[in-house]
Amino acid sequence: MARADYPEPVIELITELKRLPGIGPRSAERIAVWLLQHPKSNAAELAEATLKAKHEVDSCDVCGFFSSGGLCPVCSDDQRDASELCVVEQATDVLPLERSGVFKGYYHCMGGKLSPLDNVTPEDLRITPLIKRVEANPGVEVILALGADVEGEATANYLAEVLSTRECRVTRIAQGLPAGGGLDHADELTLMRAIQGRRQIEH
Repeated sequence: MARADYPEPVIELITELKRLPGIGPRSAERIAVWLLQHPKSNAAELAEATLKAKHEVDSCDVCGFFSSGGLCPVCSDDQRDASELCVVEQATDVLPLERSGVFKGYYHCMGGKLSPLDNVTPEDLRITPLIKRVEANPGVEVILALGADVEGEATANYLAEVLSTRECRVTRIAQGLPAGGGLDHADELTLMRAIQGRRQIEH
């Protein structure tokens, strides 16, 4: 006896949607059904916006944040404080810090964090560009605004060791971030206290 199921194109759509972060089988199914039940223009606009962002948005040549060509707005702003360089794991971590309004310096996005279990090594991160930026700006304060999980701590300790021979001051954001949490879940007040309570890493 035949069993009712979605047509093959819908199954393929659900399969692709499940590949997105945070989208499980049920969520993927709901999104697919919503797209089917609404005007075709919605699906076309979604596809067009996705392709446009994919084609036009890249990484900033200097810091690794999102850019539509060359430098991002932060790196293009010569009014920011060049004495402070905030190191974050991902480009998305820049946004909550910017929204808090507490940090006025520049950023450096690592593109991830050290994770032996996921085969992420120092060579996979943007460590060499960071060293070059520090060497080009002697005396800069490097603020390690990395997550408070095990991988974030390991990455912070590794960067502190690498930068210990360079002419810079290395600090780590302190209180405010919960253990095991990242910047994307912190509110503006928490981020403000974390930035203001940063401490120097001693060797």
